[in-house]
Amino acid sequence: MTVAELDRWISSFLDIGALEGIDSSQNGLQFDSTAAEARKVAFAVDASMESFRRAAQWGAQMLVVHHGIFWGVPQRIVGSLFERVRFLAEKNLALYAAHLPLDRHPEVGNNAGIAQLLGLTDVVPFGTYHGVTIGCRGALAEPTGLEQIVARLSGRQGEQMRTLPFGPATIRTVGIVSGSAARDVTQAISEGLDLFITGEPSHEVYHHCLEARIHVIFAGHYHSESFGVRLLADRLARETGVETTYLDIPTGL
Repeated sequence: MTVAELDRWISSFLDIGALEGIDSSQNGLQFDSTAAEARKVAFAVDASMESFRRAAQWGAQMLVVHHGIFWGVPQRIVGSLFERVRFLAEKNLALYAAHLPLDRHPEVGNNAGIAQLLGLTDVVPFGTYHGVTIGCRGALAEPTGLEQIVARLSGRQGEQMRTLPFGPATIRTVGIVSGSAARDVTQAISEGLDLFITGEPSHEVYHHCLEARIHVIFAGHYHSESFGVRLLADRLARETGVETTYLDIPTGL
């Protein structure tokens, strides 16, 4: 496949255009390539010199990330941004970014991936952002304790997770919004959920959660948003035959 064909495939599969005007990320192809064919596509959570170097060393013609290099208003290409762009140009490496579209996708999204890991049933959209649901919620097959759920979430790398253990002894219902979405716990509270899972912790929600008697797991921004890129890499490889790899570059945050 060419870079242009991959751009069209990913953009169509993730329905990139549906969140235009809502997402601050410049989703889609952020940097092009003159490569005649894109046989190898690397995936990572973050666009960084480290992910660029690893992708180039692996021989990729394209890197797909959750957090790209272009956000919001036009940016001056100076300093570290200049160095990143120059590296992409020198290595002829295309860069594709998918932010909220990858969070919310019902099959390969970050939130869907966490729901799959936990074996949630009756999964439905949850977590409204500017009128669009980007997370999901569902029910556990069997009532489960908080420690057991933490163990499932942290099993891949033994990530250190923070919790607010304020909910019931056994958990039945779970809401998930990956990344920096601590405030969305208010939606979980309003829907009477037992547990809310997100990435980054926030001081301001502590007493709300304590008073509402809800559990919260802060799984880490990086870790909670590593599910989508891995699932998308697997799907792209299966459906197109392109060789893919996941570059795991944890930040611990």
